[in-house]
Amino acid sequence: MTDHPPRAAARGDGGMPNKTKLLLGVIAGIIIVIVAVALLTFSVTVTTDVSGKSLPYVTHYTVALPDGEAVTIGSSRIAVMAYNDSVTTDVDGNREQLVVGQTRVISPRHAKITTIGIPLYDADFQFTLTYLGSTGTKDNFDLTVKTSQQVPSFLLDRLMPASVNAVPA
Repeated sequence: MTDHPPRAAARGDGGMPNKTKLLLGVIAGIIIVIVAVALLTFSVTVTTDVSGKSLPYVTHYTVALPDGEAVTIGSSRIAVMAYNDSVTTDVDGNREQLVVGQTRVISPRHAKITTIGIPLYDADFQFTLTYLGSTGTKDNFDLTVKTSQQVPSFLLDRLMPASVNAVPA
């Protein structure tokens, strides 16, 4: 009779050694921390200090601004109030009366987007509003966004508050 060495018990972990599991756990933890720090340090800074670059990239939206309520698009505070076939637009405290079809150009701005101190986007931009008319509680505009660099659509969409009902045109 020969003695056979006892067989090792089958592992219930699929055969993965403990060191490998520990290494994978540490890597996953590091990735989670990096993503959390990136999200927590994500910032958008908008200033009036423009570089003077040309604005060759253009995106159009049809927007419905709430009548009598201020909204913030980019860093511009915009309030509109319709009366008959005209609307009073108040952009950062500057009022202007528009009739249907008339356009208002909003002063250019500069946007810088960073995370973990790393610049992701740095460009000038400008909004132009063309009044299309009122539909009760909403005042309708064609919003043109001109930028010095192409902007990913998800970033532009984040600049638009939900109350604006922005639809790419």
